[in-house]
Amino acid sequence: MKFLPYEPDQAWLLPPHVKDVLGEDHLCSFLHQVAERLDLSAFVADYSGEGQKPYAPATMVKVWLYAYCLQVTASRRLEQRIKEDLAFRYLAGGAAPDCWAINDLFLQVVEVARGLGMGRLGHVAIDSTRVHAHASRRRMETQPELRQRLARTRWAIRRWQHQCDAANPDEEPGTRVQSGYEKQLEVQVAVTQQKLWKLKKLGARQLSVTDPGSRFLHQSGGGFVLGYTVDLAVSDDHLIVAQRTTQAVSDSASLLPMVRQAEATCGERLREVSADSAFFSLANLKALERRGIEGYLPDAHLTGELQKRRGPLKTPGDCPAHRRMRAKLQSPAGQARYRRRQALVEPVFGVLKEQRGMRHLRLRGLSKATAEVALYCTAFNLTRMWRTVAQR
Repeated sequence: MKFLPYEPDQAWLLPPHVKDVLGEDHLCSFLHQVAERLDLSAFVADYSGEGQKPYAPATMVKVWLYAYCLQVTASRRLEQRIKEDLAFRYLAGGAAPDCWAINDLFLQVVEVARGLGMGRLGHVAIDSTRVHAHASRRRMETQPELRQRLARTRWAIRRWQHQCDAANPDEEPGTRVQSGYEKQLEVQVAVTQQKLWKLKKLGARQLSVTDPGSRFLHQSGGGFVLGYTVDLAVSDDHLIVAQRTTQAVSDSASLLPMVRQAEATCGERLREVSADSAFFSLANLKALERRGIEGYLPDAHLTGELQKRRGPLKTPGDCPAHRRMRAKLQSPAGQARYRRRQALVEPVFGVLKEQRGMRHLRLRGLSKATAEVALYCTAFNLTRMWRTVAQR
């Protein structure tokens, strides 16, 4: 029997061009074409002229976006994949970059999708989820602990000042030079006061040591998550048209900001928006009517009736907007439009969490968590665009 030649030690093992193996319609080729259309001037401006020459911004943007498309979110794993994976090597241009972080490219990718005819604002579904932070639940600082630490540090400063005065009794008041130890204690006082101020501002009782930006958030089904709230707005063709990461413990204040962000991103007015009862408030109902947006926003009692739960349905009170929303959602047409919300936004959360690994964030702090979530959403939109283009 004749076999094809097998020579793993040959010098020319890789093909002359990557597309000879991967093909023109591979995801990495599509991502390369999209990334070439992005404005990366902000990245170029952030680079300084000091030190060694950095990798080109286009290289890092393409590599990281493709990594999040494939659920490669750890920098060490990415570094290894660049050495071993043909598509990664193609996007890296033969370079071997190591750990790096990028900012939000979400808006520009949505603009490219709009150019492809996607993300039209007809019916937009809005929902939120809680995502675990990269923080330990056991390492927390409470208000009593911080107050005790502040009192001990201030007492240590006074004791040190008394010791210095006793060692130099002839020194005139106000002429003593502040020592490094005393400066260190005063820095500790300032840091502790800042933490107490932050707890008071947030109305919280404890603060995470590993990730001070994370919060204990109530999740559906019971229990609490130490993490962040991620809000998404999804269009009729399952494209994420707005996303944000917050520390909000309640969803009702997020509806209007998400509506404004979706309109600003797409440059188009929303016609219909749906969200679950967590986003309900009388102020939201009135604001949607003022903006001329057809809303599908049930209150908690109406949600129970729509789900066939037992119990009396409370009256909506004297608010006309509430009564109109009740009547609309109790009609067959209104119920059909509201059920559209579940078919649009919940599968997107399922893909991001189950397939892309967005249950736990790797970066700490609100700003970095925001950038990481934006990478997840941008990668989702890219794969959605790639499949849509491939089907045409």
